[in-house]
Amino acid sequence: MTSTQQRNILVTGAAGGIGTGLCTHFADRGARVLALDVDEAGLAALAARRPGLVHPTVVDLLDAAAVAAAVSAFADAHGPVDVLINNAGAAAATALANLTPEAWRQDLDINLTAAYHCVEAVKPAMIARGAGVIVNIGSVNAFHALGHPAYSAAKAGLISYTRALAVEYGPLGIRANIICPGTVRTQAWNARAERNPDIFTALRKWYPLRDFPDPSDIAAAAEFLASDAARMITGVVLPVDAGLTAGNPVMAAELTLERF
Repeated sequence: MTSTQQRNILVTGAAGGIGTGLCTHFADRGARVLALDVDEAGLAALAARRPGLVHPTVVDLLDAAAVAAAVSAFADAHGPVDVLINNAGAAAATALANLTPEAWRQDLDINLTAAYHCVEAVKPAMIARGAGVIVNIGSVNAFHALGHPAYSAAKAGLISYTRALAVEYGPLGIRANIICPGTVRTQAWNARAERNPDIFTALRKWYPLRDFPDPSDIAAAAEFLASDAARMITGVVLPVDAGLTAGNPVMAAELTLERF
């Protein structure tokens, strides 16, 4: 099979901007999607858009037993999860100056510990079948100090965890990779643009492509990594960031006195 058609896909943070994009993208290609989130209304709206293909379940990802139960119930009805996409994420404190112990734990829990719980829930069936794919959704914040330090530390940890999964479970047929988006045009960013209409114009100069990905761009990258076309790809960190991590065009222009 060279695509994700008819596979079972688990997506966390399913009711958010990127999560909704992931769920609809895979459902439109014939996959069955187990959509996990704490946002009951958001999940219901998502399921209504793709009835019969998106299966919503309200779950606190920090409750390992509840995650395992949700995965087990889905497997009983539809078969085991073939592809896990750990997309859930959130950021609390914007800077070290306002970072509290509570915010630190919150950001590490939702961005890193939750991913571990989901891997543990799907791992036994993947090992039993000798096949499975894990796609983690990280952030360019893992590479640079771009604010939200606890969130950034968690995403950096997610890269290390992804590589450990690739190395230890590769011999058992499981592949693990991580996508690191930059700014993505989601509801959250559009809401910021409503408060500051110039925000995208101000940010564009930092991105070599002078544009920003949509959730569909993240979903397309995830589909590739989940497919058999990427069967020899594991442990990879894939930025989907319009070139942000390739270099700094503003600084390069000032250093060279050239226009980029």
